[in-house]
Amino acid sequence: MAQPHTIEVLLRPAVELYTVAVCAAAALLCMVAPWSLALNPLLGFGSALAFAAFGAVRFRDAIVILRYRRNIRRLPRYVMTSRDVPVSQQRLFIGRGFLWEQRHTHRLVQTYRPEFRRYVEPTPAYRAARRLEERLEFAPFPLSRLARLTAWDIPLNPVRPLPPVGGMPRLHGIEPDEADVSLPLIERVGHTLVLGTTRVGKTRLAELLITQDIRRKVNGEHEVVIVLDPKGDADLLKRMYVEAKRAGREGEFYVFHLGWPDVSARYNAVGRFGRVSEVATRVAGQLSGEGNSAAFREFAWRFVNIIARALVELGMRPDYMLIQRHVVNIDALFMEYAQHHFAQHDPKAWEVIVQLEARINDKNIPRNMIGRERRVVALEQYLSQVRVYDPVLDGLRSAVRYDRTYFDKIVASLLPLLEKLTTGKIAQLLAPDYADLNDPRPIFDWMQIIRKRAIVYVGLDALSDTDVAAAVGNSMFADLVSVAGHIYKFGIDDGLPKHMAGKPLPINVHADEFNELMGAEFVPLINKGGGAGMQVTAYTQTLSDIEARIGNRAKAGQVIGNFNNLIMLRVRETATAELLTRQLPKVEVYTTTVVSGATDSSDIHGPTDFTSNTQDRISTQSVPLIEPSHVVALPKGQAFALLQGGNLWKIRMPLPAPDADEVMPENLQQLAGYMRRNYADAGDWWEDHGLPGLQNQSLPDDLLEGFRQASEAESSGDGDEARP
Repeated sequence: MAQPHTIEVLLRPAVELYTVAVCAAAALLCMVAPWSLALNPLLGFGSALAFAAFGAVRFRDAIVILRYRRNIRRLPRYVMTSRDVPVSQQRLFIGRGFLWEQRHTHRLVQTYRPEFRRYVEPTPAYRAARRLEERLEFAPFPLSRLARLTAWDIPLNPVRPLPPVGGMPRLHGIEPDEADVSLPLIERVGHTLVLGTTRVGKTRLAELLITQDIRRKVNGEHEVVIVLDPKGDADLLKRMYVEAKRAGREGEFYVFHLGWPDVSARYNAVGRFGRVSEVATRVAGQLSGEGNSAAFREFAWRFVNIIARALVELGMRPDYMLIQRHVVNIDALFMEYAQHHFAQHDPKAWEVIVQLEARINDKNIPRNMIGRERRVVALEQYLSQVRVYDPVLDGLRSAVRYDRTYFDKIVASLLPLLEKLTTGKIAQLLAPDYADLNDPRPIFDWMQIIRKRAIVYVGLDALSDTDVAAAVGNSMFADLVSVAGHIYKFGIDDGLPKHMAGKPLPINVHADEFNELMGAEFVPLINKGGGAGMQVTAYTQTLSDIEARIGNRAKAGQVIGNFNNLIMLRVRETATAELLTRQLPKVEVYTTTVVSGATDSSDIHGPTDFTSNTQDRISTQSVPLIEPSHVVALPKGQAFALLQGGNLWKIRMPLPAPDADEVMPENLQQLAGYMRRNYADAGDWWEDHGLPGLQNQSLPDDLLEGFRQASEAESSGDGDEARP
């Protein structure tokens, strides 16, 4: 029966159907021929109702058994359009599932017992149909079409194929009564970590969460949504724009893409700061600080800080181009700032400096100043004779007093980073010209985005250039940390006429492949950013990715320890799976043991020759709530989630269905098409017929003519050899 007993057994024949059949026959007999049971028509009608009621109860119990057996092999299809995604002001919808308890572990253990194999494994007919399809693939034309019949994916097909999601359906099928699973919004400030190997649904989960963040409206205001996508997923970009348009926020939608600079917005990662020293921290923070590199990193920080202070004093906004220009040639900045300083404090100083410059020749230049411009040498001589106290000027002076060769060695580790950020058209994105009114591409910074409640998609084109993508993403994280610190201290509206202090505005940051973007500044972002409203949802494959990026196991553990919510899809690394399973308790499950025996009688003259007995013994066994092998065997689109302080939920996400109104503007359609062509998708790799983006390109006419002549010569040569 379906009702619970000491040991619940749902993998069994639906014997309740026998009772249902008997009750149906008895009810029919009572209605049609009550006289055969010695009943009058009224009592026959009452007996028929009683039989029908009892049969209905038993039929309900049979349905439980049949549905459970069906779900163990195949789950019902779960599809949802983006328009139907529930958007709540209190909770974040994740999918459908159930709270995993001891009874689910008991059911899962039962599925591995040999007596229940026929209810769990595919039927012989199913296996025969798949073997037939494999053989008919290479059969002649009429027979090859027969494989379509067995592969027809409709409920009426008794051997239809399983969905191409892999894994074990039993992990979710052990609970037929699933419900919507959601996370309270107040828990999101504790940040969420999503782990899963490639092509198991991380990006689709991101689409589901981002859709809600874009459309959510709390107290009449939308929320800030920032998405960092190193790969450049065209479907994710399309989903964000469609949802922004659906929510009436297309005017607040920004696209920053390194691989498509012509239509990308522009962004200066070091242009906005609270303290000028933040510029040096964001630049030098991307350099290695391990071992001997720590000293060079400190030198790089000092020189960048000197340059940034001088630029600010000169009224210029720092950017990567200016920093690189003055790191390579700091003499020009030294002279420009000295001219600015003396024009304000000592206008007659330049007359003396010009006189000193005229007296300088190759013989009287100090050894450490060899290779410097003569005016720089004259400035140094003047400043050594006249006491001028200016911290910026003193810093620049100390930089130019280094031997030129020695200075180049000190900043050698800084120059490759600046080259990555200032090469080609990327320089136009990361060092925008604020005075160029003819450039239609918008310029944004994080404080502006937060105040406008805007939506930002950041495509870093990591497949084309990993180093540049990591450098830009790291700079953006560092900038976000600075903005979070400012908001935490002064609020979002600091400096505006109507400054109102209140509850922080939720700032939803979705970082796909965040291990490629993070640096040391990511720890304070998730550790202390919650006070400024930062809600980080990070997506990556394994724990080893984080450790390899940071280079320190303890720091990797520090990063993981700051995520309060954990969603784990299928992973291939056991250590990653154990991050979830080690936090779960052990439970007691019931097991049955059949004991049978026979005992001979010692009385040879007695009437009994032997006695036998058979027993069913019930015992308990302590097992983990789930094993790492269960996480490894998850189907695509399914996950275990540790939410709200350690509650384990088993979740499956809805499959996306297209909507009719999903239309993008022409420039974003071109960008999405470019991303689809040039970013290989592991899901359809078998359909590739060459290099991405080259299938529809024709060769130049001269090359085609050369190939044609070569092929004709080769064919004529083959014909000569074939003659007798």
